[in-house]
Amino acid sequence: MATKTGIDNIRVVLVNTSHPGNIGGVARAMKNMGLSQLYLVGPKRFPADEAVWRAASADDILDNAVVTETLDEAIEGCGLIIGTSARERRIPWPLFDPRQCGEKVQQESSSHPVALIFGREDRGLKNEELQKCHYHVHIPTNEEYSSLNLAAAVQVVSYEVRMAFLAQGQLDRSVIRDWDIEPASNKEMEHFYGHLESTLLGTGFIDPATPRQTMTRLRRLFNRIRMDKMELAMFRGILSGIDKLTK
Repeated sequence: MATKTGIDNIRVVLVNTSHPGNIGGVARAMKNMGLSQLYLVGPKRFPADEAVWRAASADDILDNAVVTETLDEAIEGCGLIIGTSARERRIPWPLFDPRQCGEKVQQESSSHPVALIFGREDRGLKNEELQKCHYHVHIPTNEEYSSLNLAAAVQVVSYEVRMAFLAQGQLDRSVIRDWDIEPASNKEMEHFYGHLESTLLGTGFIDPATPRQTMTRLRRLFNRIRMDKMELAMFRGILSGIDKLTK
C-alpha cells in the first residue's frame, strides 16, 4: 500500500457522535474540502441510513470510515494531534484559530499522519482527551450564540486546511522537512507519561493523596515540546535510571 502524504494523510476523528446524520454531514463537508480519512470513536449508531442520506454523494467516505473503540486507536501513529475546544480551560493549552490550524496541518502532513479531533455534540471533548493533543483549535463564534453544528465545525476547519494547501508554495515548511528524527507517536507518549508518573510517585515528587495538576501540566509541557523518537528514548532511559536508584 502506498504511503499517504499531504492532504490524504489527515484524519478527521469524531468522538462518541450521538446522531448518525451528523456523521453523514461531516462526510459531506470533508469531501467538499478534499479530505478522505474519517475515524469514528465509539459512535452511538453506525452504520445508519441517516448517515447515508446526509452524506449525499460522499458515501464513499462512510464506506471507508474506520470505527474504533478508543481515541488512542484512532490517533495511533499520528505525529500531530489537534483537538477542538469550545471554551477556556483551567490550564491553558497551546491554541490555534482555524487558519493557524490549517497552516500547521499543511506543513506537517507530508511527514506524518495528522489527526483533527472533534468531540461530542453536546459537550465536546473531555479534559483527558484534550490532554492527548499537541494543540487545541478554537472557532471564534459569536459569543451570544456560540453553538456550532458538528458538520459546520468540521467544514470551517477543513476549509482552512484546504486553503493552506492551495497556498502551500507560500508557506515555510523547512522546520519539519529538515528535522532528522520523526516525532514520537501518541502511543509512545502515553507509555512515557505512564512511566513518568510511576517514577514521580516512586521518588515522592507526586503525593498520590494530593496529586494536584502535576501530570496535566507535565503533559502540556511535553506536548508543547513535541519530542522526537530519540529524545523520548533518552528520557525513558533517564527515568529507568531513577527507578533503579529508588528501588
